Amino acid sequence: MDNKRKIISSAQLTEWLHTAIHLQCAPEHEFLLEARDEEIAIPSKSARIHKIYIEPTTACNLACKTCMRNAWSTSQGVMNPATFDRILDSVKQLSPLPSIFFGGYGEPLSHPHILKMIASLRDVGARVELITNGILLDEKMSQAMIELRVDRIWVSLDGARPESYGDVRVANELPRLLKNLQTLCTLRLRTGHQLPNLGIAFVAMKRNIADLQNVVDIGRKFGADHFSISHVLAHTHELSKEILYDNIYIESLPPSQYSPRIDLPRIPFSEQSGAFLQPFQNGYSSFTVGNQQINFGENHCPFIHRGSVSIRWDGKVSPCLPLLHHHQYYLENEIHQCYEHLVGDIATDSLSEIWQQSPYSEFRRKVLKFDFSPCVYCNSCDMAYDNLEDCFGSEFPACGKCLWAQGIIRCP
Repeated sequence: MDNKRKIISSAQLTEWLHTAIHLQCAPEHEFLLEARDEEIAIPSKSARIHKIYIEPTTACNLACKTCMRNAWSTSQGVMNPATFDRILDSVKQLSPLPSIFFGGYGEPLSHPHILKMIASLRDVGARVELITNGILLDEKMSQAMIELRVDRIWVSLDGARPESYGDVRVANELPRLLKNLQTLCTLRLRTGHQLPNLGIAFVAMKRNIADLQNVVDIGRKFGADHFSISHVLAHTHELSKEILYDNIYIESLPPSQYSPRIDLPRIPFSEQSGAFLQPFQNGYSSFTVGNQQINFGENHCPFIHRGSVSIRWDGKVSPCLPLLHHHQYYLENEIHQCYEHLVGDIATDSLSEIWQQSPYSEFRRKVLKFDFSPCVYCNSCDMAYDNLEDCFGSEFPACGKCLWAQGIIRCP
C-alpha cells in the first residue's frame, strides 16, 4: 500500500484509518503523520524496494576531475558472477519487481559481463537503466542495448565544447561521444525501436554552466527526453572553487522562524524572475508560487523516499549511493568526511531479509522523520565535518550534512 504525498483533514484521517483497519494492512506498512497547521500530512513513504542501484565496478576508462575516486584510497573492484547471481535471486523474490539502475562510482560498460547481467534482469521482467560516460557506447554496444530493450541509458555530458568537456573529462573524447550518441539515435530510428530512452546527466560548475543550454540542445538533437542536472560534489580543494552553491548558508534563526512559509504570485520564467526568486530559495524550505507548493528539496532523502537500495561491487548493501563508500568533500573550504554505512551483505542475506531487518528499517524511519541538526546551513561546530553524530544527539550516520538530502546533489 504505497501512498503519494497527500493532505487530509482529521475527519478524513479517521475514516481512512477505519478503512485501513478493516483492510488489515500488513505489518510492514509504515506511515508517518506530520502536523501542519490544522491538517495532517502523510509524506511519501515506500514500504517495499522500488529501485536497486547496482555498482558493477569501481573501475573506469576515464579519470574525470569530478569523480569521487580522485579522493579515496579504496581499491578498484569488479562484481563477480556469484555476487550478481545472489542479487538476481533476490530480485526474483520481490513482487512487484523493482527497477534496476547500473551505476555507482565506476563505468558500468567496462564490466566484462555487463550485457549478460542486463539480459538476466530483462529476462525476469525487471526495468533496467544505466549511466555511462558514453565513450564505450559504440555501435556494437548500442545495438546490444537496443536488442536487450534497456529502458534508459543516461549519458554524462558535462560540456558542449572540447574545451569545457575537457575541463572535466578528456577533451579529445567529445567527438567520439557525440558520434556514439548519433549512432544510438540512428540505430533506434533504423530498427523502429523506442528503447532505450536517452537521458543526459549534467554536473554544473562555474567552468561549464555557460554550456548548459547547448548541452540540452545536443541532447534533444539525439532524442534525449530527460535531463538530470546536479551541482558538483567537490572532492578536492581545486574543485571546491567550482561550486555554484557556496552561499547556501543562512544566519541562525529562532526555531519558530527557521522555515517560514512564503506565498508568491505566479511568475513567468525569465532571467529577471530568477533574480526575483533567488533570495527566497536560500534558507526557506517551503513556499508557494501561484498556489502551487514549491519545495527546494530540503530535509528530504531521495533514496529513502523512492524506496531504493544500493549494492556495492562486493555485494555489501547500503541505504544510498552517498553511504556506499568512504569519501571526502569540501564545503565552504572545509573538508567533510562521509563514512560508509552498510546494512547488509548479499552473500549472507537476501535483499528482502536485509530490507526488513531492524537496523535498516529503523534507519529508514529515522531518515523519514529527518530530525537531524541543520549542519549544511549551520556549519558552526566540529560535528558538522563528518557524519558520525550531530548536536541533536543523532548517532551515526547523521544525515543533516548530506547534500543529496538538501537537494543540492542529485542522481538520476
